[in-house]
Amino acid sequence: MLELRNITAGYDAGTVLRDVSITVPDGAVVALLGPNGAGKTTTLKVASGLLGTRSGQILVDGEDVTNKAPYQLARHGVCHVPEGRGIFPSLSVTDNIRLQAPARNFKASLGNATSVFPRLGERAKQISRTMSGGEQQMLALCHAYVSDPQYILLDEVSMGLAPKIVEEIFEYLHDLARQGKSMLLVEQYVAQALKLADYVYIMDRGTITFAGEPGEISEETIMNSYLGSLAS
Repeated sequence: MLELRNITAGYDAGTVLRDVSITVPDGAVVALLGPNGAGKTTTLKVASGLLGTRSGQILVDGEDVTNKAPYQLARHGVCHVPEGRGIFPSLSVTDNIRLQAPARNFKASLGNATSVFPRLGERAKQISRTMSGGEQQMLALCHAYVSDPQYILLDEVSMGLAPKIVEEIFEYLHDLARQGKSMLLVEQYVAQALKLADYVYIMDRGTITFAGEPGEISEETIMNSYLGSLAS
């Protein structure tokens, strides 16, 4: 179980998250929804160690990992797929996968990645920045397959992609869910996220305004969380 308990965090003098608590149970998909600027990306950065906390705790399987470095959290099974592709654009597809995979299992990891994403196998020697946006996102998602994490943090993996590619990407996410991976998902396609999620949190202005199961949330609640932020 991945837990964020009463997290307060921010940048320089500005506070972004205020007393945020989120639980990602083993084998569950948790959707974190809310308007732009609500603090969702900041939450994922805190959960992966990219941003320190001012107060509160982060626990992985009951162990306090608060303010540990990203590589230490990775050793605890936390994998962060950031917004904006999250690849090394000047490297080939194979070299990107090489950096994501355990060194001792590179060949097996490469085979796994290219079986899940056959298009990447066809472009193994291609420089990553020359691929389409959808292919680059598939390469970013490889991290969740080849590093064998238990907790996967996904930040807007569908951003900027055509609807057909978005459907493909969500098929991969469903596959990860079937494998029993725990996911904390920030996503602009609310309907897709709710279909995948076991639990939902809504965030606005750095605080959690709703926590529950998808069936407990109404369209009106979702609309108010987005439109209310725009109106104020």
